[in-house]
Amino acid sequence: MQVTFCRLRTHQWCFILFNVILFHALLFGADFLEEYFLQSLPHVDLKVLEIKDKARKLNMESLRSNPSKYYVLSQSDICKRKNIFLLSLIFSSPGNGTRRDLIRKTWGNVTSVQGHPILTLFALGMPVMVTTQKEIDKESHKNNDIIEGNFLDSFENQTLKIITMIQWAVTFCSNALFILKADEEMFVSLPRLVEYLLNLKEHLENIYVGRVIHQDTPNRDPRGQKFVPLSEYSEKYYPDYCSGEAFVMSQDVAQMMYVVFKEVSVMVPADVFVGVCAKIIGLIPIHSSRFSGKRHIRYNRCCYKFIFTSLDTMDAEISLAWMEINDGKECSLFETYYGLISCKLLTYLDSFKHFHMGTIKNNDMYLSN
Repeated sequence: MQVTFCRLRTHQWCFILFNVILFHALLFGADFLEEYFLQSLPHVDLKVLEIKDKARKLNMESLRSNPSKYYVLSQSDICKRKNIFLLSLIFSSPGNGTRRDLIRKTWGNVTSVQGHPILTLFALGMPVMVTTQKEIDKESHKNNDIIEGNFLDSFENQTLKIITMIQWAVTFCSNALFILKADEEMFVSLPRLVEYLLNLKEHLENIYVGRVIHQDTPNRDPRGQKFVPLSEYSEKYYPDYCSGEAFVMSQDVAQMMYVVFKEVSVMVPADVFVGVCAKIIGLIPIHSSRFSGKRHIRYNRCCYKFIFTSLDTMDAEISLAWMEINDGKECSLFETYYGLISCKLLTYLDSFKHFHMGTIKNNDMYLSN
């Protein structure tokens, strides 16, 4: 009888203790959890918040009213009163009118995907020859799709070209949700790229996506074309950045980059320049292996229906790819898988072949000296 009484008292004490704990948990638990999660949140950089605020308040009216200060050809009214999902800026050399015509007839001819408008324009600097400028003027009058910056189009001015064209997008096409930068040597599957961007759903901001280069080192050789002195960039590695052949950024990122352009040395390569700007605004680039970066992807119909870009695509290959990926024939999951394996394997074999040939040439030069 006494044992039963003791057990009863133990249960009563346990019940009382449980209620006390529950009371305190309900009373103070929410405060404790809030405090814990607030401490666990990543540090918010006040400088980044300041940059975002400046980007929201950008006033580009003076440039809008005087585009000739920065642009020989500006197409300043082309985005007016339009809803643009993707602004495609194709970086082209002044004398490559034939390539521009090919792009206009093939992948650059896409004006919408699933009802989402696309605008494709060509980004140029000034040519050396006056005769080339006359040809550009004629081409621009015919097609109304050329933006020409007020600077010489040269290797040394590629960073300036990036700055000038992002400035154009922010000033004259701020209604574009996304901006694609692509070189004219690329084949770009705009339908696949737009589908990918649409899958981002609500995430229409803080987007900087491409083929991410990790832990790239500055060229410290004064004889090299991409030489960067320590005085201009002192760190051992560049920050992660998207390979410059093709990448996409959202409009808000373009605006924030415009705010910080003057803080970054133009001595670094153009794609690195964008990556350094991204680091300053607290942005981590998003990697997608569907961007080819500096590689030419061997052609396969189902592979090209899946990837976004391929570099150094020959004119005939562009026409074939464009015709076949728009033939209305869908690829099954197995066909896509097989196509990706096939083109990836052949691409790696090509890379190995080029590396092997490069080694032979270097050895021949070494032996001949």
